[in-house]
Amino acid sequence: MMALTQSEMLGLWERGRGLHPLDQGVLALRAVFSGAPDPADWSLGRRNRALAELRGSMFGRELRGWTRCKPCGGQIEFRVDVLELPQASDGDGDDVAVAWDRRYRLPTSRDLAAVLPIADLGEAARALATRCCLEQDPQAQPWPDAEIEAVGDSMAAADPLAEIRLHFDCPHCDASFDESLDPAAFLWAEMDAGARRLLADVHDLAIAYGWSEREIFSLSPARRETYLARVRA
Repeated sequence: MMALTQSEMLGLWERGRGLHPLDQGVLALRAVFSGAPDPADWSLGRRNRALAELRGSMFGRELRGWTRCKPCGGQIEFRVDVLELPQASDGDGDDVAVAWDRRYRLPTSRDLAAVLPIADLGEAARALATRCCLEQDPQAQPWPDAEIEAVGDSMAAADPLAEIRLHFDCPHCDASFDESLDPAAFLWAEMDAGARRLLADVHDLAIAYGWSEREIFSLSPARRETYLARVRA
């Protein structure tokens, strides 16, 4: 994984603003895995693991956030160590899901993007199964609800990081519930906050000393912080 400079992070943030989180995640991985196969074709588990590791390299290994309890609305904080996430499928084509004697490749970001416009969840699941089915003519096969459910279960078992589920026990009302953690959305939220902080630093130093953005980024972090402390004193 290639490390991003602060200037490169700002460029990535600028290109990704306004994109769907699915596209933002792929864009970020393309920036740091330029020599690898296209991350849009990675299994979802491999993508999620790589996004979590990228977040760890940029902002630290511990993901910290909060959610709200659905029954009572109370705020619950959580922490996730990215190094404790299980390994994911490497997407080399050997990992498949099997349901009703049919084989399915693991879904990718490209597959999710293709079914994203389908509003009906059942139809979206069928479209995803059709795209991933390794049979000769999956369109000609029946797709009963039980088979679609079995396909989903089999894919989840074959690629457990495809969806990162967090369990919560609410300290306010004792309710228990699960929620999904989207590493792309999480990473981009922190990149957005980090980019805005950097731009604020550049603005303050440019006003105070007349330096360009390039000159400011050429300073070491320690020197930049020292100058900022004087400017903001």
